[in-house]
Amino acid sequence: MTASLAFDSRRETAYARDLARAFGGALLFALPLLMTMEMWWAGFVLDGVQLLVFLILALPLLTGLAYYAGFSAQHRGLGHALLDTFVALAVGFLTAAVVLGLFAVFEPADPPRQVAGQLMLQAIAGAMGALLAGRQLSAGEDEDVGDEDQASYPGELFLMVAGALFLTLNMAPTEEMILIAYRMSPVHVAALVLVSIGLMHAIVYSVGFPGQEVHERPVAAFLHYTLAGYGLVLLTSLFVLWVFGRTHGHGLGEIVDAVAVVSFPGAIGAAAARLLV
Repeated sequence: MTASLAFDSRRETAYARDLARAFGGALLFALPLLMTMEMWWAGFVLDGVQLLVFLILALPLLTGLAYYAGFSAQHRGLGHALLDTFVALAVGFLTAAVVLGLFAVFEPADPPRQVAGQLMLQAIAGAMGALLAGRQLSAGEDEDVGDEDQASYPGELFLMVAGALFLTLNMAPTEEMILIAYRMSPVHVAALVLVSIGLMHAIVYSVGFPGQEVHERPVAAFLHYTLAGYGLVLLTSLFVLWVFGRTHGHGLGEIVDAVAVVSFPGAIGAAAARLLV
């Protein structure tokens, strides 16, 4: 009986530590967005369809992060991943509510729809941080957290999308992305795409970062991972720009330029996904 109680005590202590890390990760990842004016306004002005699509697509993404990265070091499997997803969402909502309340972002006269929109956008970002907290804040003692090392090819591509979203969420809402795209010529855009692809490949295969991969067929790796991953980065960037209303009222050329700009940090995030998760 005593041994059982001791085991339960250790398990509860470990879970409390994981939960504390989750709040730390949520704050670490979401704080730049929580202090960005464009994010405050996005929750108010965005169409309900955009918010709903963002939430619907975010849920499987968060579940995948929970499966591969792991909110808790003690749990594995899809069932625990689903539970961790909802816990992470609760952490994200609570973190966003407390911080935005402290910053006096909410007004007494704000309609519930505005408050809900603001919280939803921020909570998804916070939930990502909560799920990544095991890697970000473990101080090295939980090196076996997550199953990303056993990820299949689709799993590897999924992690690239997660890494791209990790950074593009911090960039796409800001006015600077549109300003940079406006200032760039077609030559600048083409050069930025080439540099993005080059950096993406170098980070994964060439320059010696921790966790870097070795591939016996460099050309196949470039085609199957780097180019395929960059294609997903472009789609992720376009989606995030659409969610935040950055594609409305712009022509095709302007949208292409903006996607290329946002995909620059997205490509770095995708390449570093193994380091992040």
